[in-house]
Amino acid sequence: MRKNSFVEGEYYHVFNRGVDKRIIFPKEEDFQRFLISMKEFNDIKPIGSIYENSFRKKKNRKSKPLIEFIAYCLNPNHYHFLLKQVAENGIPRFMQRLGNGYTKYFNEKYKRSGVLFQSKFKSVHVKSNEQLFYLSAYVNFNYLVHGLGHRMSKSSLWEYMKGDEKSEEKICHIKIISAQIPNSEKYQQMARETAQFIAEKRRDENVILE
Repeated sequence: MRKNSFVEGEYYHVFNRGVDKRIIFPKEEDFQRFLISMKEFNDIKPIGSIYENSFRKKKNRKSKPLIEFIAYCLNPNHYHFLLKQVAENGIPRFMQRLGNGYTKYFNEKYKRSGVLFQSKFKSVHVKSNEQLFYLSAYVNFNYLVHGLGHRMSKSSLWEYMKGDEKSEEKICHIKIISAQIPNSEKYQQMARETAQFIAEKRRDENVILE
């Protein structure tokens, strides 16, 4: 998908993984750093480094987002985002800053050089409400799809379970999904069933291919 093909107000499934499928979150603090980066680099104005931006915040600097998170999942060697573009060219701008910023942090910490992620991120345009719900389930329960233990993955599921409660730790705008479901428990049930269906389908396809 070309940069100019992202449309403001539209939703996209965005994903990428480590080069050569390498681990990109070796430790818990790396997950946390990436989550911080997801918040900090979502700004229409360049922020420089996260450290530099911390001083600007003390001056009550107002920020405008490039994108809105609907759901996210961080797995040991890859990640998934469900995003809404809210600024012109917002997704490519955000993804470039996020990728460059985290790569610099990772390379300095682990004394390496070179690219960390496998080429440019990939994206899929979400064209229906049904697809949006399906992808929210896929992203929030991605550990089930890949057969990972839930402790090996960080997702936005907890934000959906807490509903509309305000928290500074929250990243996602969940109303587009939660408004369609009676309550958070019902969402969890429906999303889990959807993710389990996807996981079973993947396993069945692997058997056929073998």
